[in-house]
Amino acid sequence: MSTDFQTAREALGARLRELRTEAGYDGKGVAERLGWQRSKVSRLENGKQTATPQDLDAWADVVGAPAEADDLKSRLRGLETQQRSWRRQLAEGHRSVQDKYVVEYRRTATVRGYEATVIPGLFQTPEYARHLLIHNAELMQSPRDTDEAVRARMRRQEVLYEVGKTFRVIIWEAALHALMCPRDVMAGQLDRLAGLIGMSAVSLGIVPFGVPLKITPKHGFWIFDEQRVVVETINTEFALESTEDVALYGRVWDSLDEGAVYGPPAHRLIARARASLDLA
Repeated sequence: MSTDFQTAREALGARLRELRTEAGYDGKGVAERLGWQRSKVSRLENGKQTATPQDLDAWADVVGAPAEADDLKSRLRGLETQQRSWRRQLAEGHRSVQDKYVVEYRRTATVRGYEATVIPGLFQTPEYARHLLIHNAELMQSPRDTDEAVRARMRRQEVLYEVGKTFRVIIWEAALHALMCPRDVMAGQLDRLAGLIGMSAVSLGIVPFGVPLKITPKHGFWIFDEQRVVVETINTEFALESTEDVALYGRVWDSLDEGAVYGPPAHRLIARARASLDLA
């Protein structure tokens, strides 16, 4: 998903190769001692496959360097929690980031998402998206390519109509009231959101104000195919791939889902937010 990830995986592979060479083994010899296919050794050393903690323990042991296991696993944790600065990602503008997510959503079958303060990009109208992107470009002092970024964000929404896709999304009721755009634009956005309720590929839940919760609403996050979690903060995007992290965010989503309402109750919350805009 990122150059940072691949670079770090290649660095881990280079360290594995270094330890093997220092022990006097070739790739075939290590593979035989570990009971692996020779191709697995090659993939690990060349950064084509991500090692497991068990792989690293076994590798350190077989090359006679068990004390290196902790360092290797520390490097692996660095792979599993990838941090990508928004300043660097937005150096050329917002379009490239939006294009990245077009690809990401097209190759994903099942998405679970949660947002606390903003309507998710998958559900945004062009006008709502435009205002958010302008505000973000001002905040990050990044190049202004708003038109291209809006078009890319709208392309992302094409996946909502693809067969075999499932989108289970929860938002906190606050996102219905956060006014980051003119009131008429927000009204159109809420109408769009209401129209998504009942779509076969979309399950839209809203966590109402005042509902008893086991966990605070926290920040937004997205779980892709139960294999990777993407978390966005003000200055950084994290891609989490460890089994433990994916399971943790899955439990957070499940807990928030317990307090969410769907169908007609969700529709009523949206209608109440729209009425509060007082456009008359």
